[in-house]
Amino acid sequence: MAEFRVISIGAMSHHPMWGERGDVRPGHATTTLVESGDARILVDPSLPPQAIVPRLAERRGLKPEQVTHVFLTSFHPLRRRGLAAFEDAQWLVGEAEREAIGAQLVEKFREAEGAGDADLAATVRAEIALLQRCKAAPDRLAPGVDLFPLPGVTPGSCGLLLPLPAATVLVAGDAVATQEHLSAGKVISPVFSLEQAQESFREAIEIADVLVCGRDNAILNPMRR
Repeated sequence: MAEFRVISIGAMSHHPMWGERGDVRPGHATTTLVESGDARILVDPSLPPQAIVPRLAERRGLKPEQVTHVFLTSFHPLRRRGLAAFEDAQWLVGEAEREAIGAQLVEKFREAEGAGDADLAATVRAEIALLQRCKAAPDRLAPGVDLFPLPGVTPGSCGLLLPLPAATVLVAGDAVATQEHLSAGKVISPVFSLEQAQESFREAIEIADVLVCGRDNAILNPMRR
C-alpha cells in the first residue's frame, strides 16, 4: 500500500488572497515523499540541496541515495532546485510536459543562436540537457501510485493519485495551490491555459478526499467530507 508524507510545506512569494503585493518571502513548492513497495518517490524537490537533504532526514530519516525516483509535477524551475542532490534517482516528468517544454526550449535556443547571444544559448542548452535527463513518467509509477494529468498551470502538469483504503489522496502540484485557492474555487496565476487549469482544478476536487497542495500542506477536501 502506498504512503505519503509532506517533507517541506511550500509557500507563495506573495499570497494575493492575503492582500500581499510584491515578493514578501522566498517562494517554494511543497515537497512530498510517496512510498510504495521498494519505490521512494520524492515529488518536487523545491528547496536547494543544502536545505532539502536535512529536511528529508528530519521528516523520514532518509538519505538522498535512498530516493529511487524524483517526480516533477511540472518542469518549472521552482520545483527542481534540489534535483542535484538525487543523482542516483530516476527523474520523471509528465510526457506532455516534457514534449511541450522541449519544443519551447528548442525554439528559444534557435532564437538565442540566431541573435548571437552565447550566454543565453548556453543557459538554454543546459535546460535542454536537464529535460533530457527527465524521462516521461509512466501511467503507474509504483503499486497504488498513478499518474494524474492536470494540465493548465503548465502545458502538461501532472499529479500523483494514491487510492488508499480510507481516502483518495492527490498530490496536486499547483493545480490546487493553497487552502485559500481551494476554498475560493480559484486557480493560481499566471497559468498557461486558464480554461485547462480550471478544468483540472474541478477534476482534482471531484476525485480527491485529501489534497497535497502545490504551495501548502495536505488538506482535507471540504467538498467530499
